[in-house]
Amino acid sequence: MKDRVDYTLYLCTDRELMSCDTVEQSVREAVEGGATVVQLREKDVSSLEFYDLAVRVKEITDKYRVPLIINDRADIALAADCSGVHLGQSDLPCKVARKILGDRLIGVSVSTVEEAVRAQQDGADYLGVGAMYPTSTKTDTEFVTKEVLADIRAAVDIPIVIIGGINQSTLSNFKGMGIDGIAVISAIVSKPDIRAAACEIKRLWTE
Repeated sequence: MKDRVDYTLYLCTDRELMSCDTVEQSVREAVEGGATVVQLREKDVSSLEFYDLAVRVKEITDKYRVPLIINDRADIALAADCSGVHLGQSDLPCKVARKILGDRLIGVSVSTVEEAVRAQQDGADYLGVGAMYPTSTKTDTEFVTKEVLADIRAAVDIPIVIIGGINQSTLSNFKGMGIDGIAVISAIVSKPDIRAAACEIKRLWTE
């Protein structure tokens, strides 16, 4: 499965930014518009609520054969039988998550060459590199220059997804850099027509 993952349009959910009533609806519309991976992010809910939501969202992603990645929580990913987990630098170490999750997908957020190389050595399947630009979803993050992104690309051979302020007007800055996909949040989920926004961003990235 890992070799067949299409990271082209990587949707991250955000209930605070979404234009619709439910996370499930935002995911359904985004995958209908062309999202190829979904990461479920929930910072302020109980473990039970997160699990129940993951089960409901997985019914949608399974229907469209889109991998569902859980942010931070390896236990939720395993309990809900999701495709994998995405880890930050302050989350469970990748090596430990690998022992828990077996051959499921593990992504790691990185912002330096050193972090990228360590993540690959520790068994990460893909990297989330950023933030590329200021973003409302993360205010305490370091910015990654295009030069550093190029250095990371040269240093690792696993897929790279860029994140942080990626939208219709900024994505063209990263074409031709060997990037496997773009992670998008507000430029999709906050739009009145989520499906159309996803479709347009995917078209702009892939054309």
